[in-house]
Formats: sequence, C-alpha cells, structure tokens
Amino acid sequence: MKLNPDYLTHTMDGAALVVPTAEASFHGLVKGNKTLGVILECLEHDTTEQEIVDRLCERFDGDRAEIAQDVADVITKLRGIGAIDD
Repeated sequence: MKLNPDYLTHTMDGAALVVPTAEASFHGLVKGNKTLGVILECLEHDTTEQEIVDRLCERFDGDRAEIAQDVADVITKLRGIGAIDD
C-alpha cells in the first residue's frame, strides 16, 4: 500500500498534514502529530502495515500492541477518505 498521488503531505510545527488535490474525492484536511508524520513517510513508498509498526517502534517508546492498533486505526481512516492505494 502507499499514499494515493491525489493527496499531498506536509509537516509544519510538529504537525503532519494530509491535503487532497483537486482530483481527490475527499475535500478537507487531515491533521495529526509526529506519529502520523512517520506513517505518512512510510506511505511515500510501497509498504505494509507491519513495516510501519516496526518503524514506529524504532522511533518511539511504547507498547507494540498499542502502536499496532494506532497504525491500524490511521490506515482505516486514510483508506476511508481514499488516501491509500493498495
């Protein structure tokens, strides 16, 4: 899976943003923290959910199961707005 090219990402003041282009079906803005920023970095290239979890576990302290659940939640939300290509 990877980020749909109809969506752009931007990081500003520690916040990660997902911005749809005119071609996207979603019209809004998604804002998140550094964790979302890492997830979006991973989605710049074809990746798996497990690889994203591994990367977050390398960068942040936390329970692996909680991190995996957070990643699953974010992926579900991004899929829901059409921001992820499988």
